[in-house]
Amino acid sequence: MTKIIAFEGIDGTGKTVQMKCLSDYLKSLGKTVKEYSFPMYDSFFGSIVGQYLTAKDGIAANTVDGKSMALWFALDRFEAFRGEDDSIYDFVLINRYVLSNAVYQSIRDCDLGKPDILDFCLELEFEHFGIPRPSLNLVLDMDPAEAAGNVDKKGFRDYVGNARDVYESIDSIQLRARKKYREYAERLSDVVFIPCMKEGKLESIEEIAVKIRKAVQPMLAEDQK
Repeated sequence: MTKIIAFEGIDGTGKTVQMKCLSDYLKSLGKTVKEYSFPMYDSFFGSIVGQYLTAKDGIAANTVDGKSMALWFALDRFEAFRGEDDSIYDFVLINRYVLSNAVYQSIRDCDLGKPDILDFCLELEFEHFGIPRPSLNLVLDMDPAEAAGNVDKKGFRDYVGNARDVYESIDSIQLRARKKYREYAERLSDVVFIPCMKEGKLESIEEIAVKIRKAVQPMLAEDQK
């Protein structure tokens, strides 16, 4: 059975790098792997998400009603999975998934004092749209200041150029997002935290990759039964 692993965490935690590391590792073991990265800014719905994240046309993502914003992200995934048969792969790796949607649409300034929308996002994406549930959510955990420095090193990106997007540019959002990921980890059984820092210093890419391989090991052991 195909195993789905989502890479989560605040902006700048190295999700793209670590997903590539795990993909290479799994392929070295003879596993077949498919990769997704959301939002898909070159898709119809993903391009609209990009417009909100850059405040193009004067509307910023952090000012849109939470459920409405969550719907745009969800539609991007619905479109990506529609018609795809990922059951032919041993592993599907995803950079940002449903957990990110629930986190970021629950911690903006306009969301403060309101109930979070975790249950709404889970029902919307998994039950209504029928996108596949992850076997495991790996949350890369890092100090927001360290993560912000990594964001600034990303260079040019199609949807935002060399700048930060709306969520990346607001430090309080990143702080609250980190806290919300921890809260959800206590509520959901499929969330595993991957500490990326030790004694206040960022660990190496390989050190973090080793922790991820350890978290994935039970899945590999299942294949050997």
